[in-house]
Amino acid sequence: MAANVVVAGVGMLPFVKPGTSPSYDEMGAAAARLALEDAGIDYRLVEQAYAGWVYGDSTAGQAALYRVGLSGIPIINVNNNCSTGSTALYLARQAIASGAAECVIAVGFEQMTPGALDTVFKDRPSPLADFLAIADRKFGDLTAVPMALRLFGGAGHEYQERYGARTETFAAVRAKASRHAEHNDKAIFRTPISVEDVMASPSIFLNVTRLQCCPPTCGGAAAVLCSEAFARRHGIDTAIRIRAQAMTTDTNRTFDGDSLIRAVGADMTRKAAESVYEAAGLGPSDVDLVELHDCFTTNEIITYEGLGLCGEGEAERFVTDGDNTYGGAVVTNPSGGLLSKGHPLGATGLGQCAEIVAQLRGQAGLRQVDGARIGLQHNLGLGGACVVTLYERV
Repeated sequence: MAANVVVAGVGMLPFVKPGTSPSYDEMGAAAARLALEDAGIDYRLVEQAYAGWVYGDSTAGQAALYRVGLSGIPIINVNNNCSTGSTALYLARQAIASGAAECVIAVGFEQMTPGALDTVFKDRPSPLADFLAIADRKFGDLTAVPMALRLFGGAGHEYQERYGARTETFAAVRAKASRHAEHNDKAIFRTPISVEDVMASPSIFLNVTRLQCCPPTCGGAAAVLCSEAFARRHGIDTAIRIRAQAMTTDTNRTFDGDSLIRAVGADMTRKAAESVYEAAGLGPSDVDLVELHDCFTTNEIITYEGLGLCGEGEAERFVTDGDNTYGGAVVTNPSGGLLSKGHPLGATGLGQCAEIVAQLRGQAGLRQVDGARIGLQHNLGLGGACVVTLYERV
């Protein structure tokens, strides 16, 4: 497979509250047009498309991309829970790296409804049943608690029991996210808040308060990927590349021992990250910024260790020492992350991609990470799938 895949262009819409957005097809089309404009190419040059969304009817990707053009290319719809956008990106990169295509677009969008995520089809087994059973065995019948909160809240509780982390440390993650988002005009929450504000917000489950949960949002994002040869022929800047990428799913270990930390993807994260570092010939200390999947503050804490940003049980010190922000070891979620930016499931992974590309280009304005050259992306979906992507500026 080819060693390098060029990120030719990215596009992202501001994420907004449910009920205030255009329709999903309009958002997907708008994001695709932004990415094509950024790349400086016409849709007619795109050979394949991967469209990611979770809540919607079949062939929603066609409905979005038909608004951009009716070129007859393959359009593959992708649904992989919260990792949907980065799964579309993974498939697009694979098409370029394998030589199957020279120019591919990945687009993600989501038109969500207010409130916590829920099962849509009540007449059949939930794909998350085995995961939720772990939480029920640990805490009793939790049917009144939203499904994602049962798992991620329980994982945070397990982390605290195992390593003694204080609840205030999780709250500090949310406060950090708000400071980062202050200068991101695409984030839904841009007002800085304090640890005390987070702690004082309504308790939802165990030690998780409302402000430690990401909001459901609507939005769209896209990326155009191409080969180096295609970029040279069409005058596209080849400076931003995907150097390595890995996608993992669960193993038997996920369900051994009733660990909610494992149930929410810690092992998938670690395996994907290790694979990416090995393929890139780099390590966590080489990374300048990370956009990671902070659907809850608990998952950000767990993910620090899964990505190797700190050692096992060392996440609290990583936070209290300020190693997760500007001036520290690695800037995590300079965009504000899902906690402040919002989480439109199909668009999230491609929104992360857009942020990293802006940072590596030096176009992030007041939230710019100085000298950013290596960016790491982590996008996780329960059920499960994890995609880790390493970008470089050459």
